[in-house]
Amino acid sequence: MKKTIKGAEIAIKCLEQAGVETIFAYPGGASMELHQALLKSKIRTILPRHEQGGAFAAAGFARATGKTGVCMATSGPGATNLITGIADAFMDSIPLVAITGQVPSTLIGKSAFQEIDIIGISRPIVKHSYLVLDVDDIPAIFAEAFHIANSGRPGPVLIDLPKNIQQEMSAVSFKSTPALRAYHPDHTLDQKDIDHVCDALEKSTRPCIYAGGGIITSGASKSLAEFAKTNKIPVVTTLMGVGAFPENDDLSMKWLGMHGTVYGNNIANECDLLIVLGARFDDRVTGPPETFAQDATIIHVDIDLSEINKNKKAHIPVIANVKDVLDELNKRKIKTSHAAWLKQAAKWKKESPLAFSRKKEIVPQEVVSLIYDLTKGEAVIVPGVGQHQMWAAQFYNYSFPRQLLTSGGLGTMGFGLPSAMGAKVALPNKTVINIDGDGSAQMNIQELGTIHNEDIDVKIVILNNQHLGMVAQWEDRFYGSARGNTDLRNARSKRPYPDFVTIAKGYQIPGHEVYEKKDLKGAIQEMLDHDGAFLLDIHVEYQEHVLPMIPPGKSYKGILVD
Repeated sequence: MKKTIKGAEIAIKCLEQAGVETIFAYPGGASMELHQALLKSKIRTILPRHEQGGAFAAAGFARATGKTGVCMATSGPGATNLITGIADAFMDSIPLVAITGQVPSTLIGKSAFQEIDIIGISRPIVKHSYLVLDVDDIPAIFAEAFHIANSGRPGPVLIDLPKNIQQEMSAVSFKSTPALRAYHPDHTLDQKDIDHVCDALEKSTRPCIYAGGGIITSGASKSLAEFAKTNKIPVVTTLMGVGAFPENDDLSMKWLGMHGTVYGNNIANECDLLIVLGARFDDRVTGPPETFAQDATIIHVDIDLSEINKNKKAHIPVIANVKDVLDELNKRKIKTSHAAWLKQAAKWKKESPLAFSRKKEIVPQEVVSLIYDLTKGEAVIVPGVGQHQMWAAQFYNYSFPRQLLTSGGLGTMGFGLPSAMGAKVALPNKTVINIDGDGSAQMNIQELGTIHNEDIDVKIVILNNQHLGMVAQWEDRFYGSARGNTDLRNARSKRPYPDFVTIAKGYQIPGHEVYEKKDLKGAIQEMLDHDGAFLLDIHVEYQEHVLPMIPPGKSYKGILVD
């Protein structure tokens, strides 16, 4: 006779069956049963200091590994605090399972204490969601949730678990396998599509590969490198695709878009064949879609049918796993001839390199370049969102996938610190550095408590310009430098505000302030050498702008470089 156990214990055993080793979970009244069940499990439970921090940490874990991240919160405000992290994962196609406690099912719809319709709230930002109303359904639901989250185009799945279902006893079987009648994300590759791609490439004299996050998600980086190098095709990536192709390779044009390289934008827009691999023609990349690569034949490879022709018409659409497509192309003998195009690409790179002015003061770009040198280009970089994010992407040359973990589609301030925390838990033997701004850092600064208590060795670098730098830059460019609440300074304080080093010490994390250029290299090295978390508060001028910059609504021809 099978042993009967609580629904909460069934749920945790389902997590174990799914291979979950770490969960980021904040307890509350409607999730207490789940936390009690976790006490009996080998799963490592990490207590964030805010549910949003837990969601970002779980997604950071997923971004760093490709495995499904897991977070959990109680009902009501606990659940709603997960929403920004879930939305961020949705926009960037990150596999995440979010579990929320819910009021007893008998109270749903009666405005009970801490009741919220989290299914309704989250519906636009999840791949799928479940409200569990029968304890015997738990194994099947959990198996389906993990399958959906990390198959096809990955994304977040939410499971809402009422408290009475957690407390109900059952003797269910754990041999559940997903049985989804209408979910078939794996597309059979059509050889005719490969023929069309090969024909287009043989006719092309100016081909360009435009690689997105789908390359990293599908594990296709080596296949991409083989395809690009065999056929000598320049490669430009999106921000989410950074690391998909090594940026120190001669064929790399780094990344394109609003703050991408001049040469990357040139190569994508002036090619005659644009091979789009696992990317979605984001507006920050294309500008006005009708002006983007307007003379090119466009091949668009994506596993998600909904992305085809959504933002830009594809002449050759290929709905398939991008790795399968590249592996098949690598079997073909493709005759290409575009030596003059490669010469032009090299000329553009030489004429318009990423550069910055060396000043007597510390400039942010210099900090990132120095971090690159001192880490030998081997660290995993996790920025927040803002100017520092763009500089981190521009001036650290990335050589492997999942090396830059960044909030792309949603652009979420407060992303950096908790996501770096999750990444370091996933990658204990890697150097993980959170490069943040003073605005973004304050949005989830409470996670310093989690970092210290869990002995998570994250290195934290704050590029502190006392402003919301990216918005201030737009004010400088388009609003006559009128400051619309972007100045973070305290008029009553003679020192920069707040004192991040003192805050860090309050959490028992050491740190230093850096004002002088002569102290910069030594301070970064001290941070890297320290055994444990360390915070560097580096003071920079707020007048520095992220360049290049394509103004909103403009094409690549309107790019600003000074």
